[in-house]
Amino acid sequence: MTRRRRLLGVYARLGRTYRAWAPTLLGLATLVFIPLGFIDALLEQVDTSSLDVTSGFRIAAVIGALAAVTASSLFGEVFFSGAIAASLTYPEEEERPGFLRLARHISYGRLIAVDILFVAAVILGALVFLVGALVVAVYFYLAGVVVELEKCGVREGFVRSFRLVRGHFWMVAAVVLPIEIVGDAINEALVNLAHHLLGHGLLAAWVGESAGNIATAPVASVAIVLLALDLIRHRDGEAPRLKRRPGATPTPEAA
Repeated sequence: MTRRRRLLGVYARLGRTYRAWAPTLLGLATLVFIPLGFIDALLEQVDTSSLDVTSGFRIAAVIGALAAVTASSLFGEVFFSGAIAASLTYPEEEERPGFLRLARHISYGRLIAVDILFVAAVILGALVFLVGALVVAVYFYLAGVVVELEKCGVREGFVRSFRLVRGHFWMVAAVVLPIEIVGDAINEALVNLAHHLLGHGLLAAWVGESAGNIATAPVASVAIVLLALDLIRHRDGEAPRLKRRPGATPTPEAA
């Protein structure tokens, strides 16, 4: 199969999977991104120019604030993708896991560690060169999903993500980057709309950030899961099976 056909296949499966799982995806996104939206909104209220400190400390404060804003915009994406991976790939013979059951089986510690390290790596890449941040993000974007799918450690998740993407960098970038760019545009539009309707306070920022993430994160996360499954299958010959229909009854062979 050519790269173009594989890429189109990923986008086609993305559309089908999102339509089938929209209620679950949006429900989980609401639970994750409403609190994270509040953190984003608080960070937006920080005005480093008003700090009564020396110029050196002010520069450090500006860099720190920039890092915090960058981290808050990325934080949760890797974790959320891992949660989506767990909810979409449970065994065929089992019933669809509800929120409580899903919550019990998510590898919280490892996914949070992956999230923090991913953000740190992207920030370090950006400090070296902007393109460096993009390269780091693409190579390590699958780490959270791999940790959840294969129940491996944090280091193994990053190594596995790099090895899966190696040789398929441009295909992964062709899925991840457009979705991120369009998602950022939608986020910005929803934030602006919230400010237009609710003013420029904390509430408006919270509503806008939360709504933007809830609208866009499920699409990005499903894309990452599908990419991971495709690359695992391409490298290993087999991969966890995707449950495309919530509550689908198992086939006789699966039972």
